[in-house]
Amino acid sequence: MRIVFMGTPDFSVPVLDAVAAQHKVICAYTQPPRPAGRGQKPRPSPVQARAEALGIEVRHPATLKGEEDRAAFAALGADVAVVVAYGLILPRPVLDAPRHGCLNVHASLLPRWRGAAPIHRAVMAGDPETGICIMRMEAGLDTGPVLSRVTTPIGAEETTGDLHDRLSGIGAAAMVDVLMHLPSLVPQPQPEEGVTYAAKIDKAEARIDWTRPAGEVSALIRGLSPFPGAWTMAGEERIRLLRCRVVEGTGAPGAVLGGFTIACGSGAVEITEVQRAGKRAMQATEALRGRPLPERLA
Repeated sequence: MRIVFMGTPDFSVPVLDAVAAQHKVICAYTQPPRPAGRGQKPRPSPVQARAEALGIEVRHPATLKGEEDRAAFAALGADVAVVVAYGLILPRPVLDAPRHGCLNVHASLLPRWRGAAPIHRAVMAGDPETGICIMRMEAGLDTGPVLSRVTTPIGAEETTGDLHDRLSGIGAAAMVDVLMHLPSLVPQPQPEEGVTYAAKIDKAEARIDWTRPAGEVSALIRGLSPFPGAWTMAGEERIRLLRCRVVEGTGAPGAVLGGFTIACGSGAVEITEVQRAGKRAMQATEALRGRPLPERLA
């Protein structure tokens, strides 16, 4: 099939590779290059870099609201558009232009976690499982009917970064399968019950409240890893906590029970990876060498 690919971050790249291996990707749409690095030079998105390496034409309009941009999209004559974390709202004329519409790879089990940060929110909420839905897009926010649903458990120590990478590969395989069987698939409307919204992550959420149960503290740490990173104060030092596990232990909330094991409102968490101020991420045992923690974190 003739496919337009629309995506921007690293999460999108495995899907682009998988689709391009079996179909003709006639154009890739992505977000414009953004200033990055010390020199703040414009840096192409991961999708742009990969598409150019594959010899695919790249377009990065700032918006798709203009008639000229819409006409240029329609003129491609695509059979289908594959959309993966593109970052722009697609207006109705764009949604309707491809012969089979626009298909989206969404990283949750819809209708749970519609919106911008489904992977973070699933881990932060302590969900036991999540997955990938391939959805036929419509004007509403992630409200379209689902053509394929793949479920996967969330590991007890899995971070958003870990799950992000797994779901990207699952999404690539699911999209290839959907494209192969597209004419015979019957889209299933999403149920009206069970809708939740995955709001963008606010940095104000990232400070750890040690009075919460250990399971909730663990979910917050893992859900915000690697970015923006849950944090706590060790005396005057702010430390980002990146990996942990729930363990047995009792003490006043925030009390250091030994090593990097911290008491919570109930139970405790053992921190296994941290990032101290001005340092790289490292194993907790390494971070403690010569720099023991105070008796209590806040």
